Amino acid sequence: MPAPSPVVELRDVSKVYPATAKGGTDVVAIDKVSLTIDAGDVYGIIGYSGAGKSTLVRLVNALERSTSGEILINGQDIARLPERELRPVRLGIGMIFQQFNLLGSRTVAGNVGYPLEVAGQTKPARRARVAEMLDFVGLSDKARAYPDQLSGGQKQRVGIARALASQPGILLADEATSALDPETTHEVLDLLARVNKEFGVTIIVITHEMDVIQTIATKVAVMDQGRVIERGDVFDVFSNPQQPASARFVSTVVKGLPSPAELAVLRGRHTGRLVTLAFRDSSVDQARVFGEFAAAGVTFEVVYGGINEIQGRSFGHLTLALAAPGAQDATGDAAIDAALDRVRTHTTVTEVR
Repeated sequence: MPAPSPVVELRDVSKVYPATAKGGTDVVAIDKVSLTIDAGDVYGIIGYSGAGKSTLVRLVNALERSTSGEILINGQDIARLPERELRPVRLGIGMIFQQFNLLGSRTVAGNVGYPLEVAGQTKPARRARVAEMLDFVGLSDKARAYPDQLSGGQKQRVGIARALASQPGILLADEATSALDPETTHEVLDLLARVNKEFGVTIIVITHEMDVIQTIATKVAVMDQGRVIERGDVFDVFSNPQQPASARFVSTVVKGLPSPAELAVLRGRHTGRLVTLAFRDSSVDQARVFGEFAAAGVTFEVVYGGINEIQGRSFGHLTLALAAPGAQDATGDAAIDAALDRVRTHTTVTEVR
């Protein structure tokens, strides 16, 4: 198969805001960021507030100009294009927002059709496209309603329909689920997954919510203080984060080693030896690992952790309390040690002390 073609490339891109007061310091919002986003990707960009991720998305659709570097959209560097040449580029980039940004004075149909009106399409063409998009997002019956008559999830679906109306190849979702409850969030994420699969739209998801990345993204970049500190397939970054900031994000959805406070609670509840086992993809057979304990006469109880799944691949950590019944002395320890030696041939074992 041919290699996927990049639709968005950032090459050594920086954005610096000049000091607002005499004697002040410039603010570096984006610091020499390089990224490649291929056609068909659902690319997550995650970071805490102030990491620079929203500034980055405004650079991609040229709502703001970069200070330096190249920003290529389908091979064309937009960083230095004059404003009049940016209009067709922006028509190929849809955007959905955290607060929906719908026009309260227009109906649902009027909101979806607005970008087509700006683009100069005829009324019949607009009407047909609006009907198609409202059917796609499941809101055909709300065409004549106004935004204040809709729920948050319905407003965001209108926002998605509007963003898709001009048939963009790229869709930017800037904290698009942050204002929604968990159930509605998953409905919106399911809809975005359909957009990617059925229309082939490349989606860039800006978020601070790790479970959003876990649910929908194929690749992820972690931002911190204006820099991309880690990037790669979502599974690789989640299952084996290399940077402390990445690990903090992962810990919000994946439990690893228990913290000292959690360990103190576990020790108060369990008298056995505590060990943590790492599981990653199909390389570790849980049944085989647990069978080693059973064969050695060692009992175990899962007391902490969990296994997560991303795109059909599993990973996680399980902390176990181990005991050898009837042997609370060196004999029991020897049985546990022997079982752990066999288990270490299958997976990583960490003694929790």
